Amino acid sequence: MRAIQVTRHGGPDVMAYGTAPDPIPGPGEALVRTTAIGVNFIDTYIRRGLYPSTPPYIPGSEGAGVVVSVGSEVTDIEIGQRVCWCDSAGSYAEIVAVDASRLVPVPDGIDDAAAGSSLLRGLTAHYLLDGSAHPSAGDTVLVHAGAGGVGLVLTQMAKNRGLTVITTVSGDEKAELSTAAGADHVLRYGDDLVSQVREITGGRGVPVTYDGVGADTFEQSLAVTAVRGIIVLFGAASGPVPPFDLQRLNPAGSLSVTRPTLAHFIADTDELRWRAGEFLGAVADGTVDVRVGQRYRLADAAQAHTDLEARATTGSTVLLPD
Repeated sequence: MRAIQVTRHGGPDVMAYGTAPDPIPGPGEALVRTTAIGVNFIDTYIRRGLYPSTPPYIPGSEGAGVVVSVGSEVTDIEIGQRVCWCDSAGSYAEIVAVDASRLVPVPDGIDDAAAGSSLLRGLTAHYLLDGSAHPSAGDTVLVHAGAGGVGLVLTQMAKNRGLTVITTVSGDEKAELSTAAGADHVLRYGDDLVSQVREITGGRGVPVTYDGVGADTFEQSLAVTAVRGIIVLFGAASGPVPPFDLQRLNPAGSLSVTRPTLAHFIADTDELRWRAGEFLGAVADGTVDVRVGQRYRLADAAQAHTDLEARATTGSTVLLPD
């Protein structure tokens, strides 16, 4: 099969397109021929060595495709079924062996590109709203990077739950996308962000701030979060947050900061499929619109990483096998 391999930790140039042996499914696995492969920021963290990995390896964890064979112990997934997944290593390839318990059936009405590049973002948005924090209808939340893959989905799901959504973006095109997703207030990154959020909220700040940017926005996140509010730090697109003195949370308003990871919210198969079912159901009925902003050939995965890290992408990014 054709696949991408990371030859060493580093920049996008360490990704090589070539051939690799076809995987052999174990008793509880299904073999899936990919039709679309999701590209996510976590892939860049692992490639750079911020998260553990041992090169050479095939990157990626998300995709969609058609089941071509199943192991002897698989009973709930069938050959020929359209499926998607978000936590299976080695997904930047034409064929992937996936633990069948981690596969999610793709509902009719959702195309492969959307299914293959949105499940991770959809599940992330779901646990951000119902897991790491629990904002109530009528609350106002701040979503950094509102035009990113998670930001667009999170905004729509938050609006569906009756929340007022403030987002931050970096340019006019991204502002239009965030507005189209339903954001009530779209702000630009900058020195006056804190005063703008405080003005919108009558001086109180927001009870929940969702920060997937990290180093560049964390100080502002602290400054705009209301007394007894929570900052959900779920990514580090601009780099990790430097070491932080927890005592600062006291005078800032008895704030809480959490650094969740999706794996802890979908470890159980029933919880995975509950969250996935709610998200994919919303996509299928049109309640949530998944925007596939970029499509690249699998061979061009390095360019996809370059664009993602330059914040030159919007919505989801997908790799398409030849």
